[in-house]
Amino acid sequence: QVQLVESGGGLVQAGGSLRLSCAASGTIFNINTMGWYRQAPGKQRELVAVITTGGDTDYADSVKGRFTISRSGNVKVVNLQMNSLKPEDTAVYYCHADISPFRDNINWAYWGQGTQVTVSS
Repeated sequence: QVQLVESGGGLVQAGGSLRLSCAASGTIFNINTMGWYRQAPGKQRELVAVITTGGDTDYADSVKGRFTISRSGNVKVVNLQMNSLKPEDTAVYYCHADISPFRDNINWAYWGQGTQVTVSS
């Protein structure tokens, strides 16, 4: 059983900062790409940022220069440092990971439970 547990959401004023973390645990042979997605009310879930095991990153245009994704904890933890937050960043943020639980190296997609980020104007 694989779990992704998120932490760090909350309420912040516009211009402020928050740091999200997501830790993977359970039966894990290999963790590949990890990332963060978000879903605002009435909108589709969208990619925020992703990072590969090798450290390559990609960001949504709307967060470039403000958000930074990183990995730690022997690459089992993915972090999202969010600076200069705007009201339009308000959403539920979901951690995502492509994980191979077993030596067959078949990837499965896993999601965290989501953490609310609210930015007030």
